[in-house]
Amino acid sequence: MYKNTPLLTRLSPWLFIWPPVVLVILFSIIPFINTIRLSFTDSTLLRPGKFVGLEQYIRVFHDPRVGTALLNSTVYALVVAPLMMILPLIIAVLVSGKGRLVGLFRTAFYIPVVAGSIITGLIWTNLLSARGLVNSVFNTLHWIQQPIPFLTDRWLLLFSCMAVTLWTGIGSNMVIYLASLANISPSLYEAADIDGAGAVRKFTSITMPGVRSTMVMILLLSTISAFRVFNEVYLFTNGTGGIGGQDRTMSMLIMQEGTGLTARTGYASAISIIMFFLLGSAILLQIVVQKRMEK
Repeated sequence: MYKNTPLLTRLSPWLFIWPPVVLVILFSIIPFINTIRLSFTDSTLLRPGKFVGLEQYIRVFHDPRVGTALLNSTVYALVVAPLMMILPLIIAVLVSGKGRLVGLFRTAFYIPVVAGSIITGLIWTNLLSARGLVNSVFNTLHWIQQPIPFLTDRWLLLFSCMAVTLWTGIGSNMVIYLASLANISPSLYEAADIDGAGAVRKFTSITMPGVRSTMVMILLLSTISAFRVFNEVYLFTNGTGGIGGQDRTMSMLIMQEGTGLTARTGYASAISIIMFFLLGSAILLQIVVQKRMEK
């Protein structure tokens, strides 16, 4: 029967598939292979360089800047990813009703998602600067004597960036959870009400198991995004990575090493490959742990 099918009909599925396949090959696979190649060379922006073996990787492991950037990116992921998984779920449960103000609250939580990164950076920079709104309010209330160094202290700056990441990402994850919550049968909550279960018990025994697969997906995506954080730290530090580069992340280090007239593309490529394997290992570990928990 398949042999009697016209050739155009048999080829039509491939006509829809090949454009995205070509785009993935051109903009993902080929650049990735080229990055691997460059990591074994001493190339710069102005010269192709020559093969140097593992020299660039050895330099990476002896570079204190890489250790600092790796620490910042790891702390960022460990703090942001779990919060990005659980906070949107709590908010989604709170705004999943049918009250008059529910739509208003949903819109309010989603507005930061559509705001551009430049606008977001300007808003939070003005809020957290030494003369910003937060310090001004605290000073007016006589809670502080000196401005809180949100944008200059190493850890305060990093946690301020985390707050911005959460502020801009909670809304999109809330929408994903709302779609997932719609698939949970209302009869489960009705049975829980009959048994006298409270809100917390229903959340832990019905809601969380019902959206478990969605939680795992959001955790994985949030881990990837948090480890690759760039915009927030770049905007808050004007591209410097903080005083002495103490808040520089892995993505910022790669950008600083791989761009500009003095770019060392070979060295930046080596850092990129190491970052790729570290992030891949973390994701694989999460998947293995999740599968064991399900068993």
